[in-house]
Amino acid sequence: MTRHTSRLRTTAAAAALLLALPLSVAVAAPALAAPATPAATPPTSTAGASATAPSALHVELPRPTGPDAVGQEVLHLVDQDRPDPWVPSAGPRQLMVTMYYPAHAGTGSPAPYMTAPAARMLLDHELPGNTIPTELVTDARTWSRTNARPQGGHYPLVVLSPGFTMPRTSLTSLAEDLGSRGYVVALVDHTYENTGTTFPDGQTLPCVMCGRLRDKEAWKTLEESRANDVSFVIDQLTQRPQPAWRYARMIDRDRIGMAGHSAGGAATVPALLTDDRIRAGADLDGTMPYLVPESGVGGKPYLMMGHSLPGGNEDGSWTTSWPRLDGWKRWLTLDGSDHGSFTDFPLFYDALGVSQSPGTTVSGRRAVELTRQYVGAFFDLQLKDIDQPLFDGPTAANPEVRFHS
Repeated sequence: MTRHTSRLRTTAAAAALLLALPLSVAVAAPALAAPATPAATPPTSTAGASATAPSALHVELPRPTGPDAVGQEVLHLVDQDRPDPWVPSAGPRQLMVTMYYPAHAGTGSPAPYMTAPAARMLLDHELPGNTIPTELVTDARTWSRTNARPQGGHYPLVVLSPGFTMPRTSLTSLAEDLGSRGYVVALVDHTYENTGTTFPDGQTLPCVMCGRLRDKEAWKTLEESRANDVSFVIDQLTQRPQPAWRYARMIDRDRIGMAGHSAGGAATVPALLTDDRIRAGADLDGTMPYLVPESGVGGKPYLMMGHSLPGGNEDGSWTTSWPRLDGWKRWLTLDGSDHGSFTDFPLFYDALGVSQSPGTTVSGRRAVELTRQYVGAFFDLQLKDIDQPLFDGPTAANPEVRFHS
């Protein structure tokens, strides 16, 4: 990375490298962490980096597009029947899950983006000793509110799984939007698989698995573990008579979907295969070490949405899995995007004025807009039976979105 003599430019450049964290997974496992492409590497140039001090910057997530206000509540779930797969000595598998739900406007208080210890570990993971203010992350403006009064009624449940090394907050914009559109959302942190997860006792557990997944079988095991995590979360939210969430009555147990980014998207395949309750899945730019089997996924609807690869190439796991999908399906490419475009992190690039990966032309806000639009439409179609002409083919309104057949 180019180093500038200006301290402020250096700090902004360092922040850009940090915020490319999900992309750096491709360095360790280029064929598995994400659709492999030179574009899935951190930016190498910071020409045009903002000279504004990071402490003076403020990141605001895009406003949700649905009619409802959004409530938020954080859950600590413990699977007494399953030891932690990565650190068995830690005891039962523990997960932190953020719930988003349709709420009454004007109730509750603003929800933070993430805890300060987790933000610090996120910042330090790639840049030990850096001086980027933690507040750059923790003070990001969200639209959900803690202790907000829930709306009445029953809503579909969507479980969201983030990319490997990435905290669950990386999908906050998508979670808030789905909540505003009439969904209950469970956004899961997969413990020891991200830069840091803060628990109620004050501990923030590190990424034990970072750098340890060195072959296809290891990544496949990770995806299977994530599918187990997701099924456990669904168990906890839907069990009777004492579900783990106080507003579980909002959940329609017959309408459940799953979506994820990178490793979280790839985990939708084993999740769909092993949990009959999950009716539809969406993979956002996640290479599939766990391929769709030749027998398909039981006719369940599936959305694949990814970034464009150089030279017209396609991810091999997607080309193998695509014809095996045996239900409603769409494969969309977001031209001008990169691997991180389906998360919140490019919003931080934009605020810092830092260049993204070569060939990335879609702004952070536009990427969030398109991701929300197509993922929301997918679940509206599959879980609410609302017709979606958006999936009939390319539209002039969204020239960046290319359909595969």
